[in-house]
Amino acid sequence: MAGSATPNMRDRPRGLSTLVFRAALVAVLLGAIVGPLAGLVLWSVAERWHWPAMLPQQIGLKYWIRITQGDLLTALNRSVTIATVTTVAALVAAIPVSYGAARARLPLGPVLLMLFLLPQAFPQLPVFASATVLFYRWNLAGTFAGVVLIHMVGGLVYTVWTMTAVFRAIGEDVEEAAINLGASVTRTFFRISLPLAFPGVVASAILVFIYSLDEFTGTLLVGAPYVTTLPVYMYTASLGYELQIASVTALVLMVPGVLLLVLLERFLRAEYLAFFGRL
Repeated sequence: MAGSATPNMRDRPRGLSTLVFRAALVAVLLGAIVGPLAGLVLWSVAERWHWPAMLPQQIGLKYWIRITQGDLLTALNRSVTIATVTTVAALVAAIPVSYGAARARLPLGPVLLMLFLLPQAFPQLPVFASATVLFYRWNLAGTFAGVVLIHMVGGLVYTVWTMTAVFRAIGEDVEEAAINLGASVTRTFFRISLPLAFPGVVASAILVFIYSLDEFTGTLLVGAPYVTTLPVYMYTASLGYELQIASVTALVLMVPGVLLLVLLERFLRAEYLAFFGRL
């Protein structure tokens, strides 16, 4: 019995240390995720919070009420409108290109896909700064259309690459069968290919919408001071040390992103992801 007790005594400290390590790792991860979020929540309800107090001296919903009264609601509406227009425009532009690249009907298809990826391969600030110079020459700076166009620079990356993978995941034999039965190429695309790609279209739309809703650098350079979206509004509030307004704005901006990411998990199928490495 003594011999059988020895291994148990050796395994118990090892199992205890493993449990402690896992608990510490979970605590660190929760702190990294929940900590900043808790700080935002506290600042959003802090009507008075001065150093060295660990918690707000006075809490309330004063700054949340300002959402429905001030410029924040206007910035939110403008952000949603710009994101919606950007999403629709990006899909209309990207779906034909993606279909042609997926079916190898475009000359230099891989090179074209790389061109769409280039804006994300470099730091965004110099890319958007160069684009801003052109926008001023074309009288698009400080306009709604200019902000939509600068958002499409990044949005097209998501739509083109995602939709190319989606169309490649759809077998060509289905299209060939429709054409053999007398359907034209256009009719086959709109009646067969596009309906089959609908989950991928929704996934692409969600990705572009989230990107446009959160885009800051291009909006600030191209749209300021006439087009103020929610991220720009949050940046301005932070510069003025209005931490309560900035925290409320950040929480409002986070809600649609979280909901859309949950929805994205439903539509972005595993078979689409398998084709990203083959583009």
